[in-house]
This record gives sequence, structure tokens and C-alpha cells, in this order.
Amino acid sequence: MAENTVRYYNDEGYDDSDETTEIDGSRRKETEQQPEIELRRNEARSGSILMIIFISLLAAALLGSVIYSLDKRNTMYNKVAAMNEKLESAAAENVRLQSELDSKMSAKNIEEYAENVLGMEKIDSTQIKYIKIQTGDVVTIPEQEKGLIAKIKSFFDRCVEYFRG
Repeated sequence: MAENTVRYYNDEGYDDSDETTEIDGSRRKETEQQPEIELRRNEARSGSILMIIFISLLAAALLGSVIYSLDKRNTMYNKVAAMNEKLESAAAENVRLQSELDSKMSAKNIEEYAENVLGMEKIDSTQIKYIKIQTGDVVTIPEQEKGLIAKIKSFFDRCVEYFRG
């Protein structure tokens, strides 16, 4: 059986080194195409290795940036928590100081301070003096006569009022 068969393929993983081709009734091995196929395989492998390395580096960079951002966020949360603790501490101190101030400003404390430190005493009824004011006395001041300049000014004022209407 002598058949003329020609086989074409594009599969890079297909290895056909032992296959023979029958052309014009004679059998011969395909050795001429084998170096070209292997060259294509090496080019594909080196390209795919470079692509894998590039993708791996890209993935590592993305992972590193995610970890860095999470670390920064965690650091900020810790700073916020520390500041909130300081704020609560300051608010508690403020409440304590306000209550201390209120206790010092009570009437009893002020009275004790006035007696003990300033040497003041409470007023008694003998120290009070009453003054009687007579309401019937009225003082009247007589109207004084106007000077020459005041009379001239009032004359001009009356003239202006007359012309204005």
C-alpha cells in the first residue's frame, strides 16, 4: 500500500520524531522540521517563564502593598485608641477638678476662709446704722439767665425752625 500522506500540525506538545512520511512511494524520516519545532518550544518556554516571573513579581508587589496598607491602618487605629484613652482621662480629670472647685466655692467654705484667713467676723445688729432720709426736702435750682452768645444762638435756631415750617 503506497499512500501519499502529508501531515500538518500546530501542536507544540506533539512530538513526531519517529514518524515517517511517504512521498512518491519512498519512506524517509522527517528530520528537517525537527530543529525548527524545538526552537519554537524553547522560545515558548522562555517567554512563558518570563511571564510567570513577571506575574509572580506583580502578585508579590500587590500582596506587599496590601500588607503595608493594613499595617498603616492598624497603626492609625492604635493611635486613635491611645488618643481616645487620653481624652477619657482628661474628661475624668475635668470632672474631678470641677467637683473640687464646686466644693471650694460653697458658702460654708467661703465663710470659713473669711473668718480664719482674712480675720473677718459676722456682722451683728449693733454694727448696723440706719439713716433716715426726709423726702419732703426738695432743692430747686433757679434758672440762670442766658449769656449773649446763647441768646444769639437761640435766635438763629428759631429762625431756622420758622423757615423750615
